Amino acid sequence: MDAVIERRLKSEVALVSQVSRYIVAAGGKRLRPALLLLMCGALGYQGDQRYNLAAVVEFIHTATLLHDDVVDESTLRRGRATANEAFGNPASVLVGDFLYSRAFQMMVEANDMRVMQTVAEATNVIAEGEVLQLMNMHDADLSEDGYLRVIRSKTAKLFEASARLAALLAGSSPAIEQSCADYGQALGTAFQVIDDVLDYDGDVLEMGKNLGDDLREGKVTLPLIIAMQRGTEAERATIRHAIETGGTEQMAQIIALVQQTGALESTRQAAAAEAQRALSALQNLPKNPYSDALEQLASQLLARRF
Repeated sequence: MDAVIERRLKSEVALVSQVSRYIVAAGGKRLRPALLLLMCGALGYQGDQRYNLAAVVEFIHTATLLHDDVVDESTLRRGRATANEAFGNPASVLVGDFLYSRAFQMMVEANDMRVMQTVAEATNVIAEGEVLQLMNMHDADLSEDGYLRVIRSKTAKLFEASARLAALLAGSSPAIEQSCADYGQALGTAFQVIDDVLDYDGDVLEMGKNLGDDLREGKVTLPLIIAMQRGTEAERATIRHAIETGGTEQMAQIIALVQQTGALESTRQAAAAEAQRALSALQNLPKNPYSDALEQLASQLLARRF
């Protein structure tokens, strides 16, 4: 897959290649393409299209990161300066557009209408999720349902699509395809929920980003929603003020509140429930080393620290 990425990042426009390589070289977990490749293995598909579509998924994810960092005015990702910090906002946005369009060029090569529908729908839902999150910024009254709607669109949808694409490549039955999609959606949801825990309980060096970034950007995540539900009137007022102003002056107090109210533990439990849902979906897949790895992936996700 990395060889496909290296080959397809080439552009006659030097800045396109430079920015693309900068963010791809930053590493990351490659979790979405790994999911697609493992699912292909579980279903017995060994064709070369799996590498092409794994690269497509990674390009779409990378494009969303480029655009996210501009919208969020982020300066640090994966332990180094974001692309917008290094090259400026215009270059980041436009190279993000290039990665989207290159991904669509590549998905057409699969010559499969269902594959194209899956990638196109996922990309559209992700964009809607980004806008939904923007609308929810600094909204201290955001409900748990509203929060889940955002992460299932913005994050879990690409996990879902990655798993579904494997089923499509393998020519699986509708029932198996749905089980794959269910696994991907549950895994992606658990991944994001744990990510939201780490914004208040992570290690800056391990995560490669700043603690409290979500609060600074006005993002209302599950730890804050639960802390607001359980806190005293004064504690709710403190959290509400931080959300509405994006102020991190009281960050230490906010972290203490989400811990004292048990919000972090409850959020971890919510992630555990999603991981269990992913494991349940796996029961319909063939038993082999690949499905075993997918099982380990869902189980170990809850222990991630970055």
